[in-house]
Amino acid sequence: QVQVVESGGGLVQPGGSLRLSCAASGSISNGYPMEWYRQAPGKQREFVARVGSSLSPTYADSVKGRFTISRDNAKNTVYLQMNSLKAEDTAVYYCHVIGSVSVYWGQGTQVTVSS
Repeated sequence: QVQVVESGGGLVQPGGSLRLSCAASGSISNGYPMEWYRQAPGKQREFVARVGSSLSPTYADSVKGRFTISRDNAKNTVYLQMNSLKAEDTAVYYCHVIGSVSVYWGQGTQVTVSS
């Protein structure tokens, strides 16, 4: 059994910053790809960023230069540093862990960018 838990969401003004965290625990080894997705109201879930065990991180074009994904393998935790936030970044952010035999989703954390 694998548990994926996100945290760090909240309300922030446009131009502000937030850092999301995602911790994976249970029967999962270190180093598997970990990703962030988001889903805005009325829209499909979309890819935000990915970090693997050795490859360079990848980002959606909409967040390049503003968001940074990183991981702490010792803690099986991935972070998403979000800077210069815009209203269109408002969404529920989900962590996605790609294991060797299955994939796992967290419950999501709400990010609201509003003045």
